[in-house]
Amino acid sequence: APAPSHAAPPLNRLPGVRNEFTATLSDIASVDATLLRDRIGFSRSLRELWHLRTEVYRVVAVAYSQAEAEKRLARLNRHFPTRAPRSGFAPL
Repeated sequence: APAPSHAAPPLNRLPGVRNEFTATLSDIASVDATLLRDRIGFSRSLRELWHLRTEVYRVVAVAYSQAEAEKRLARLNRHFPTRAPRSGFAPL
């Protein structure tokens, strides 16, 4: 049976997610932020953006704080599905 329609994100989501990543860095004027915005702009998939999250966190944390970086990353994380734990043990 085919997967539900919400299981696979539509391809047209990439530009919007890319824009959100760029906006997350819009108030940071550093060489690292500029280079990261370029990398975000050239990203070809949501997977590539997923891997840029750690760099977004680092740039924001350096410019502001870890708390601000966590807040901004939480907004970006909503674009990516969460996976169930691999083990059968999970808190009840």
